[in-house]
Amino acid sequence: MEKALPSSTKVVVIGGGVAGCSVAYHLAKLGWKDTILLERDQLTSGTTWHAAGLVGQLGATATITKLRKYSLNLYKELEKKTELSTGLKQNGAITVASSKERLQELLRQATSAQLFDVNVEVLDKQKVKDLYPVINDQDILGGVYMPEDGQADPVGVTNVLAKAAKMEGAKIFEKSPVTKILLKNNRIIGVETKEGKIDCEYVVLATGMWSRQIGEDIGVSVPLYPNEHFYIITEPMKDLPKDLPVLRDYNDCLYLKEDAGKMLVGIFEPGAKNAFKEKGIVPNDFSFGEFPDDFDHFEPYLEKSFKRLPLLENAGIRKFFSGPESFTPDTQYLLGETSEVQNLYTCCGFNSIGIASSGGAGRVTAEWMINGYMNEDLYSLDIKRFQTFHSSKKFIMNRVTETLGDLYGMHWPYKQHKTSRNQKLLPYHNELKNAGACFGQSGEYERPMWFALNGSKPEYDYSFNYQNWYPSVEYECKNVIENVGLFELSPFSKYEIKGDKAYEELQRLCTANIKNEIGKCTYTHMLNEGAGIETDVTVVCIDNNHFRIISSAAVRTHDKAHILKHLSGDVELKDVTDDIICLGIFGPKSRNLLSKLTNQNLSNENFKFGTGKILKVGHINVWVQRLSYVGELGYEIYINKDNGKEIYDLIVNTGKDFKLSHCGSHTMDIMRMESGFLHWGHDISPEENQYQAGLNFAISFKKSFDFIGKKILQKIKNQKLDRRFAMFILKNSEPGKPLLLHEEPIYLNDNIIGKTTSGNYSFNYNKNLSFGYIKSDLSNEDLRDKKIYIEIEKKKYQAEILLRPLKVNNFKKI
Repeated sequence: MEKALPSSTKVVVIGGGVAGCSVAYHLAKLGWKDTILLERDQLTSGTTWHAAGLVGQLGATATITKLRKYSLNLYKELEKKTELSTGLKQNGAITVASSKERLQELLRQATSAQLFDVNVEVLDKQKVKDLYPVINDQDILGGVYMPEDGQADPVGVTNVLAKAAKMEGAKIFEKSPVTKILLKNNRIIGVETKEGKIDCEYVVLATGMWSRQIGEDIGVSVPLYPNEHFYIITEPMKDLPKDLPVLRDYNDCLYLKEDAGKMLVGIFEPGAKNAFKEKGIVPNDFSFGEFPDDFDHFEPYLEKSFKRLPLLENAGIRKFFSGPESFTPDTQYLLGETSEVQNLYTCCGFNSIGIASSGGAGRVTAEWMINGYMNEDLYSLDIKRFQTFHSSKKFIMNRVTETLGDLYGMHWPYKQHKTSRNQKLLPYHNELKNAGACFGQSGEYERPMWFALNGSKPEYDYSFNYQNWYPSVEYECKNVIENVGLFELSPFSKYEIKGDKAYEELQRLCTANIKNEIGKCTYTHMLNEGAGIETDVTVVCIDNNHFRIISSAAVRTHDKAHILKHLSGDVELKDVTDDIICLGIFGPKSRNLLSKLTNQNLSNENFKFGTGKILKVGHINVWVQRLSYVGELGYEIYINKDNGKEIYDLIVNTGKDFKLSHCGSHTMDIMRMESGFLHWGHDISPEENQYQAGLNFAISFKKSFDFIGKKILQKIKNQKLDRRFAMFILKNSEPGKPLLLHEEPIYLNDNIIGKTTSGNYSFNYNKNLSFGYIKSDLSNEDLRDKKIYIEIEKKKYQAEILLRPLKVNNFKKI
């Protein structure tokens, strides 16, 4: 490795594990040669050295599958380039299912893997036995086989990446701990080491389980924490066939890897153990470290391994291993620029699948840094999907005891975590609970997902088929169409921007022509420099030089970071999400209900769609705007949090005369799809532009402001679309048959032409409804006469393209 530290460089990558070496390689490969990597001890000494080394391509999401496939191909390519060995052995991998539900999950994953040409074979029970003859297949229903998967040497992979990075011009320094990250005006300016200061423009935290506490020292939230991870290595077994595929048995929390006549047996179990629990701090000198044996914790899963692989029962144990692995609140990686510090990027939080993931994660991190944005849909991995509370010890140490088990747990649709709940309750939480609310976690809030009927339990009974909450949501959806529904919207992200330059700044940030008139609302987007959609917001003029920006609950940190990063004028931006309660009353009787609460004239002529005003409800002034995410007619009511309970009670009590029903998030999601409304994070992301998404009505090229992304967008305007948004219904529809979700391939005849982004069952129209993007030279009108299919669980269902939403409103007349 290099000897003398430089006094300046463009990028400092902190951490010499597989992730840090991948980032350094990709940065140098893509042209940023002035990159150095600083490792506090030796390469791999944190967690990489004790990784099991599984290299699997199939992930729980399409995004992860895409990055894992890239990783595998990269490792093979760099072996040839560096003439070093990664220890890669492509002996395949089998994942078995011992329950019908698990087989459904595997079939869904195998279906979405086709979007990236990952080779996945579906196995019946006999084929599992043929490929893995020593398995006990008594309870196995089937499985999937990835013939190109396998295993690698974690140290070998890291050394190959390190050598490749140096060949491209990066420099690597071991025994060079960073003692401090240096900031000025919340921007990276350098790092300090024992050998002196290094000036730099960028820092990458590839620091694994140390990342949370490193971030905490400089006011940056990095939500991960290490748990103890267990595996054993047997003595050599004479009856063990050579070159067995890697075996995963998710239902028994097991993975098994044959290596040189021995077997490694590892677990991802529910109720995991926090590492370093006493102090909640990872020691800086914890290198190549292990924990004492905890055989009592491991033994139940060892017994399960005996059942699955009977020849293990007589094998001796050569090594019992317990060491730390860091986990995140949702088992997804932490990538991208932090919201608190500009030019500080993370590449960590791999949830024990870092070897399989780091090649792809290093690539997208490098591209993100060089471009300053990403035009891939990576929000599920973006560190800005989290808020500050997610990294508090109270939250994260409790949550990761659950998420380690989630890695091999069922990836149910709509699954809610059980740990670290009730972080923030609404003023009328008990009233919602008494109304039958089943709560889900939305950011920090507990938010109703649906309301139980007739004394039934407000609890999910998870399934890949019919959902137990369908009767409740059917009632809610139909009542909104016929009468009026009350929706809890307080977790909506809400920011206020004030100042003499507020209007000009918004015009530069937003694609639409922002209305600078008190009470006017503007639906708009904010783009990155590549014209990818970064935010999907409503901007409301509250007063002179005072605007409110409203976006969805999940993007609170992300959207605020984007706005702050691009503000340049003398304006004030304040996050008021927690200061303002928001309730929605939607449906044909919403005007009648609201008229009972105020003396003001709410006729269409006096309160038009897309406008807002202050109304006195009782003795309290509230801001009301005529907008609805489920379609007209409806109103959003914004209330000071101190008055939230009083206004809620008034609405509920008055609403009895109008057959008001409480409604949850599932109803909102179904009805927004009926109305053709897209959702950022599913249907739109930085991977799409407004022309692809059919949202070009929110673009104003005529306004006298050059908004971010305008130049690229003007070029796109004159080009043929490479893909476009489309809506679909299945020709034969029953609730949950099949369950439409997202990331399902869309076919024209026998060829994949796109993928779905959202799915739901519409109870108002009795249709299985799906959104997605397609690539085709044929217009949507022409495709209506063709054979279109959506594939779910390896079965194709005939679909039909919708040319307009199921629900169409005339805003001027309602």
